[in-house]
Amino acid sequence: METRTVRGAQARHDNQYAMRLSLLVGVLMLVGKVSAYLLTGSAAILSDALESVIHVLAVGFAAFSLYLSAKPADRKFPYGYERIAFFSAGFEGALIVLAAVAIIWTAGDKWLHGLEIERLGTGTLLVAAAAIVNGALGWYLIRTGRRTSSIILEANGKHVLTDCWTSLGVVAGLCLVMITGWLPFDPIVAILVALNIIWSGAHLMYRSVGGLMDYADPDRTSRVQAAIEPLGRDLGFTHHGLRVRNTGYRTLVELHLLFPFAVTLGDAHRRATVLEEHLAKALDEEVEVVTHLESAEDHASVHRESHQHER
Repeated sequence: METRTVRGAQARHDNQYAMRLSLLVGVLMLVGKVSAYLLTGSAAILSDALESVIHVLAVGFAAFSLYLSAKPADRKFPYGYERIAFFSAGFEGALIVLAAVAIIWTAGDKWLHGLEIERLGTGTLLVAAAAIVNGALGWYLIRTGRRTSSIILEANGKHVLTDCWTSLGVVAGLCLVMITGWLPFDPIVAILVALNIIWSGAHLMYRSVGGLMDYADPDRTSRVQAAIEPLGRDLGFTHHGLRVRNTGYRTLVELHLLFPFAVTLGDAHRRATVLEEHLAKALDEEVEVVTHLESAEDHASVHRESHQHER
C-alpha cells in the first residue's frame, strides 16, 4: 500500500506541475498571437488567437478540476471527487467547438467585408514560433497524462496539440498568400482549421460522456483480466463477474472470487487482500479493488436460493 501511495503522490505532483506549465505557456502564446493579429489583420491569425483565448479559459477550469480531483473522499462525496475529470474534458471539448464556430464566423465576416493584410512576414514568424512551443508542450502533457492516468491532463494536451495544428495551418495559409498574392487563402485556411478543431472537440466530449456513463473499455478490462489470471493460479481461486471502470484518475475493479469450500473465511480474506495489493503493482497505476468471496462448490445454488427468496 505504501508503494501505491508514494506513486499516487508523485503522480499528483507531476500533474500539478504540468498544468501550471500549460497555463503559463497558454497565456504567453495568447499574447504572441494577439500581437501577430494586430500587426497583420489576418483572419487566419485572428482565428488562431481566438482558439488561444478558449484554451486559456479551458486550462483554468482544468487546473481547478485537477486540484479538486486530488481531494480525498468525505461525507458529502464518499467516492471522492475524481469524476470531475470527465466534466473537465467535456467542458474543454465544448469550448474547442465554440472556438471553431467563432473562427468560421469571423473568417467569413472578414471575407465578406474585404481583406486587408499587412506585415505578413513578422506575423507568420510569431505564429510559427507559437506552433513549435505548443507542439512540444502538447506532447509533454499527453505523455504525462497517460503515465499518470489523468484524463484531465491528457485532454489538455490534446487541446494544446490542436492549437499547434491550428497555428501550422495558419502558417501554411499565410505562406500561400505571400507566394500567390491571393488574399482569400487567408480566410479559407482559417475555416479549414476550424473544421479540424470541431472534430477534436467532439472527440473530447464523446470521451467525457463515455466516462460519466461508465462505458466499458475493452482494452482496460483485458489488461485487468490478464493481471488477475496469474494471481488466481498462485493464490488458488477462480473468478467471475469482473467489472472495470475508470474515474479519470483511478481504475476501479469489482469481481467475485471463488475459493474451495475447505478454505476458511479468514484465509480467503487474506488471499483476497494479497490480490488487491498486487493488482495495483501489476497494472502500475492507481487501482481500487472490491471483492466478493464465494465458495466454488455451491455458489450457483446459493445464488438460486437467493433469487427464489427475492420472489
